[in-house]
Amino acid sequence: MYSLEPQKCAELLNSSKSVVVLTGAGISTSAGIPDFRGPQGLYVTRKYDPEKVFNIEWFQREPKYFYEFTKDFTDCLKNIKPTFTHNYLIRLEQAGLLKGIITQNIDILHQAAGSKNVIELHGSYSSATCQTCKQQIKGLTYNWWCDKIASSNSSPVVICQKCGGYIKPDIVFFGEPVTAYEEAELLINKCDLLLVLGSSLNVTPASILPRLTSATTVIVNKGEVSLQASPQRYFINEDLDVYFSKVSEHLKWKL
Repeated sequence: MYSLEPQKCAELLNSSKSVVVLTGAGISTSAGIPDFRGPQGLYVTRKYDPEKVFNIEWFQREPKYFYEFTKDFTDCLKNIKPTFTHNYLIRLEQAGLLKGIITQNIDILHQAAGSKNVIELHGSYSSATCQTCKQQIKGLTYNWWCDKIASSNSSPVVICQKCGGYIKPDIVFFGEPVTAYEEAELLINKCDLLLVLGSSLNVTPASILPRLTSATTVIVNKGEVSLQASPQRYFINEDLDVYFSKVSEHLKWKL
């Protein structure tokens, strides 16, 4: 495995003209959001059944399973703040280095930090669609979800005011295609430096994206990563905020 000192990473950033970032759950764990696949994650603790929570057929049949999870998830996230790395990416964007972020996360923290060009492969809670009349609601916050769920009478399910159908956040469930994948491919194909941050690259089709470019790729993640080693790929097994705080020391003059 090829590693990369923070100063060398800064040098790569300084010499790049088109940086693209792919983020996974690891960028948000230090903000207090548990990794679904981590030691205390949803898929390990089984507090919620992922087969029912994020399955589109189950949602259409009985949405309460998803909304029981959403009640706890949104209540937790309404007070969560972006991490150092989220804010660091803003600085790269403002410096003209970062061309776009592709994220697997549904937590909207990139937008909360101020990132402009964000492709959400798995969607997010920032918009929702009625499953009956197809009315779309945009610009939603976690407080909105908390208020709507709290105001539900006998069940935490959010109902469309227009037709009485189920409101589903525009999150990609099992059984649904990811969003804007072609746009993500195009962004990856044009980059000269790819940063993969906080992703084990175990989930398709996001895991395919780093394989589509011959550009220098820097992967920073705590734990194993499902990506073959090659001379243009660097693997850093370190906390993201710790690593990029070191990198930032060598970029202050430019930012």
